[in-house]
Amino acid sequence: MLKSYEKLGAFYLGRRFDPDSGDIAREPLLYDASDLTTHAVIIGMTGSGKTGLGVCLLEEALIDQVPVIAIDPKGDLGNLLLNFPQLRGEDFAPWVDPAAARAQGLEPASFAQAQAKLWREGLADWDQDAERVARLGQAAEMTIYTPGSTAGQPLSILGSLRAPPAAVAADPELFGQRVQAAATGLLTLLGIDADPLTSREHILLSALFAREWQAGRDLDLPTLVGAIPQPGIDKLGILPLDTVFPPKDRMALALRLNNLLASPGFATWLSGAPMDANALLYTPQGRPRMSIVNIAHLSDAERMSVVTLLLAEVLNWMRTQPGTGSLRAVLYMDEIFGYLPPSANPPSKMLLLTLLKQARAFGLGLVLSTQNPVDLDYKALSNAGTWFIGRLQTDQDRARVLDGLRAGGADVQQLSRWLTGLGKRRFLLHNVHEARPGCFATRWALSYLAGPLAREQIQRLTPEASASPPPVPSAPAPSVVAAAGPPPLPAGIRALYLPAPRLPAPGEALLYQPRLLAAVDVHYASARHKIACERRLLLALAVDESLLTPDWADAELLELDPDRLQARAEPGARYAELPAALLKPGAIKSWQRSLSQHVRTERPLCIWHCSALKLSSSPGEGEGDFRVRLRQAANERRDTEVASLRARYEKRLAKLEDRLLRAQQAIDREAQQSRATQVDAALSFGGALLGAFLGRRKVSATNVRRVSSAARRAGRLRKESGDVARAEERAAAVQEEIAALGREFEDEVDHLEQALDSSQLPLEEILVKAKSSDIQVHFATLGWAPRYVAT
Repeated sequence: MLKSYEKLGAFYLGRRFDPDSGDIAREPLLYDASDLTTHAVIIGMTGSGKTGLGVCLLEEALIDQVPVIAIDPKGDLGNLLLNFPQLRGEDFAPWVDPAAARAQGLEPASFAQAQAKLWREGLADWDQDAERVARLGQAAEMTIYTPGSTAGQPLSILGSLRAPPAAVAADPELFGQRVQAAATGLLTLLGIDADPLTSREHILLSALFAREWQAGRDLDLPTLVGAIPQPGIDKLGILPLDTVFPPKDRMALALRLNNLLASPGFATWLSGAPMDANALLYTPQGRPRMSIVNIAHLSDAERMSVVTLLLAEVLNWMRTQPGTGSLRAVLYMDEIFGYLPPSANPPSKMLLLTLLKQARAFGLGLVLSTQNPVDLDYKALSNAGTWFIGRLQTDQDRARVLDGLRAGGADVQQLSRWLTGLGKRRFLLHNVHEARPGCFATRWALSYLAGPLAREQIQRLTPEASASPPPVPSAPAPSVVAAAGPPPLPAGIRALYLPAPRLPAPGEALLYQPRLLAAVDVHYASARHKIACERRLLLALAVDESLLTPDWADAELLELDPDRLQARAEPGARYAELPAALLKPGAIKSWQRSLSQHVRTERPLCIWHCSALKLSSSPGEGEGDFRVRLRQAANERRDTEVASLRARYEKRLAKLEDRLLRAQQAIDREAQQSRATQVDAALSFGGALLGAFLGRRKVSATNVRRVSSAARRAGRLRKESGDVARAEERAAAVQEEIAALGREFEDEVDHLEQALDSSQLPLEEILVKAKSSDIQVHFATLGWAPRYVAT
């Protein structure tokens, strides 16, 4: 039954329970994935089951193909990689706690067998099985990242210094936040507590970031070391630079950054995967990822730096996405203490508040977990649409939560009584999308909850992690002759320069190497596929002495606007030797003639088309990116269909429940006793199947109990045998209609899954070739490509 709900974007978090009686219902608690776009907070003291609930929620997101970035300050979330579909003791053995085994008087191997048995039974008790565990393991690629460490996959902070996308650069507020976050994160790594308004270090770095990023140039740490002493800035504000920040002090800052770079331990901060939100969320093939950023091993200052840079990167990514009302991705933080406080203003706070306010429009759901509600800024709480509240430690904590619930018009006295009596793995759920709060018990986790993972355990889960050294400038090949100035060119040949991505760092020089550059304007058109677009291709072909006829198939397609090519070189650059083939009169013109033929035959426009959703990829959009967009489109259509299903079945089930109630009230007690079991079974089926899907609506939440109660009361009545028989026939007919309604519902769910399973949707590759008349060679000439070499 639960598998049907997984097809509808519903998260199975547990079962409802009555906080007054303590009874746990069979009806599952299903949380709509789309509700998470209004964000959630999980609040509960140590031992309340808070982390277990977070793990269950993330498991559901992954099963639903929703990618996740999880910030893990405690080291618990790596347990999500511990899923063992075969549920064998030997699978659990490497991860059991020997101390826990000794406490029970067992050897580790025997304890592992007991844990495997415990997990098999726990899953069965909550209507789960090994197949669901396997489904979780196959749903997404899971990786533990350890910035500043090689225990897991290293995460390079250099990615956070890339120029932000155009959508961010065009928004002054977002651009300012991005600049401030980068400067703050870097200074925090240096141990400098820098206020953005008063710190001259922060103001200088912000000015450098803003200047380079507005020009579309990326930055890295070696470049900053060279730029800080001589930044090329005359003033900071209205005062001269040397007055605000004397050269001696700037050199001291540069040396401090240089010493950080030279530190052997800092090499791991520059190696590994780039801090790129899109790459942390999706594989190149478009498959969702679960990226756990483990910061448990870092100092407080290093943690703040990583969190600040990562949040800024997520904000950048979010602003490049189209709007949606469906859940696109989840950002989860397992312990928010210190990052979003009510009074202080750490650098992470501004970014988190911005995400909480704006992320809903882009389908990004935030889930923040904490032990105490007083750890959270009140504005953050007010921006969270879902509160999962577990056992709280103090009256002050309960009062803070009740103040927030009171603002929503809840029955505070009842909720106060519920909160006081909550036990382990019991939570109060307040969801603005539901009619009223309720309580539930969390389900059994699919992953093995082994507790915080040790370094060697993380290494075992990340076999590909390695301490690869940071990239260093490479010297030119011995055959390259570097000249101090550009060589003379034949008449009629002009040289163009590819822009240097950054300034040379200390100990580096800029070397230009020759390329054959060509820009081609191409019009692609297909009436059949309704395609008509213009593209300008910029090709760069390496040249050497052996070149006679260019093979344009070897040319690199540059992701660069030809208008950004420069007419002049950077000052102080060196030049590699120019092949004689490029200096022959008329050589470039002869090569230009073969270019048009190459573009017509070898450079078609590749378009991916999905007939089921009637969507096509955009020009230049790869298959992986298109599949990500398809998945989101399928989820949006699924959410629309789910809303339609809910509306239709609410009305139909309400009518059937009302008819069943009236029929049951006419049944004689003696006759009723023989049919009580059948009636209750039918009600359980209809209530569990449809009631869980329809949520906490008034009819399913109350009428099922009311019908059962009425049936018991009706047993005391006596009617004539004919009346009893007719009433029983009516009741039986309604029961069958409820059963038929449930079967019809499941059929619709199956049809919906088959129609909208994005992983199974076939794609058609469409190749559109341009006509010769639609190809115009804009230019083909000598180009110089920059490269950094050691001096």
